[in-house]
Amino acid sequence: MYRAPVSEIAHALKSVAGLKEGLDKGLFGDLSEDLVDAILEEAGRFATDRIAPLHVPGDRQGARHADGAVTMPDGYADLYRDWAAGGWNGLAADPEFGGQGLPISLAMAVAEMWNSGSMGFGLVATLTAGAVEALEAHASDEMKAKYLPKMVSGEWTGTMNLTEPQAGSDVGALKARAEPAGDGTYRIFGQKIFITYGEHDMTDNIVHLVLARLPGAPAGTKGISLFLVPKFLVNDDGSLGPRNDVHCHSIEHKLGIHASPTCTMIYGDGKFGDEPGAVGWLVGEENRGLACMFTMMNNARLAVGIEGVAVAEAASQKALAYANERRQGRAPGWTGEGMSPIVLHPDVRRDLLTMTSLTRAARAICLACAHAIDMSRATQGDEARFWHERASLLTPVAKAFSTDIGSQVASIGVQVHGGMGFIEETGAALYMRDARIAQIYEGTNGIQAIDLVTRKLPQSDGACVSAYFDELDGVIGALSASNEPAFGQSAGRLKEAVADLRAATDALGAMMKAGDMARALSGATPYLRLFGLAAGGVYLARAALADAGNGERASLCRFFAENLAGETAALRRTVEAGAESLAAAGEFLVA
Repeated sequence: MYRAPVSEIAHALKSVAGLKEGLDKGLFGDLSEDLVDAILEEAGRFATDRIAPLHVPGDRQGARHADGAVTMPDGYADLYRDWAAGGWNGLAADPEFGGQGLPISLAMAVAEMWNSGSMGFGLVATLTAGAVEALEAHASDEMKAKYLPKMVSGEWTGTMNLTEPQAGSDVGALKARAEPAGDGTYRIFGQKIFITYGEHDMTDNIVHLVLARLPGAPAGTKGISLFLVPKFLVNDDGSLGPRNDVHCHSIEHKLGIHASPTCTMIYGDGKFGDEPGAVGWLVGEENRGLACMFTMMNNARLAVGIEGVAVAEAASQKALAYANERRQGRAPGWTGEGMSPIVLHPDVRRDLLTMTSLTRAARAICLACAHAIDMSRATQGDEARFWHERASLLTPVAKAFSTDIGSQVASIGVQVHGGMGFIEETGAALYMRDARIAQIYEGTNGIQAIDLVTRKLPQSDGACVSAYFDELDGVIGALSASNEPAFGQSAGRLKEAVADLRAATDALGAMMKAGDMARALSGATPYLRLFGLAAGGVYLARAALADAGNGERASLCRFFAENLAGETAALRRTVEAGAESLAAAGEFLVA
């Protein structure tokens, strides 16, 4: 059974990501280190005692759809209401609307616990938080006053409606339409698919944020507007009015996250209301909807990265417990009676240490990204711009590297269980099934790699990424100066990894400067993996240096540096010289 690793998350948040330094400078108001610890402890208890026990039953029962209504698995409605009553939904939201105004990094830390307990449950918080942030940034004051207090409290949930059958990653191809009604409202018509928590029975109302086209709007992404479309219309006094003309047509039968309803939503077919058309309100400016939605998507991309960390952590815990219980063969040096626990076999140890070190590396990247967002909001001028660009740089890495790690670690967890890992009864396969979607939604990991290479590396003419690499080098310098035998060859191996990262970055920059975008894009995905490995390894070193008396952290840093970081050299070669073979061999794929 999953137990929230509160002390490890706290260390990563405060000493690796940088929250402690911000607290010491007074950048986060009255928030103290003691309060941070208390919040993490309480979140850990809730995740361990309330959420985790419903993960397997929720997966087996799943969400159920009938006649437009979705019924959540047994216990989920009560779980959600207790979770919302605890104030968890509004942790980082604006106090003006009932939120607690705490750092995004702290909200991401507790989000890991929710998703380790049950990723299917954690998703409802992810989507609502994103919707809240989009409305805070772009909605009118009247709209904020009407909707945000109940969304922040968790009384109502929120969704993001982008995808259509013909418009997945290419959002510009969407066809949903919005027609002005002449009274300041619009009538929304169309179909949206893959809508997480588009319908459920945990709250009285659901607030949908929907992308659609106005009459005469430009083609492509320049002609998309964003609309707020509630499930139930809301009266001026805040009470619920009649049902809006929007409903769930069906839910998907998925590989994983069975407790999370993934809905096909129909807008404006006349099922509800006196006449067809779902009533909606424009959020932000006409034809600027994608910019509004990206506020929500950037929040969601970091949160999805946390999902990868969460699944990896839970899978690691399960594999480690099994490896200590399962006896098979006789490991080298075993002197006990009969068979030895498989945790003593070198190959199994390699698996377990790979799982643990990759999980902690991904966690540090995600929390460092979240901390950069916090710092961009807590500072001003050039410093705020610096931190905003740092967050932008790390967001695609946090999303893609961490979710890749989630799937990789969950797969290794199945391997540790052997044949029993392939049997659903043990629960190891559940993590592997849940993890896989995170590499796809909120922008596939391939798209994240393209974003990193083409949009984030060029920020400030490369000054942003250069400053980040200098920071990594500084940690390696401190590691080398420590002269601690427990680190072995860590400093040298990590120095090589960051050198590979610098060289690959320079190569991509030269390709783009020369206008050879095909070569640059051919190396984007291996480059993102290289970035995550190099940065993650350095963060493990920072974690160990910040807690010099902890032999486990030093040993884990050394294992990563001497066993996993060497992959960066091969990835560098792929980035620099793999494009020609990719193009040539790819010709045989075209029908």
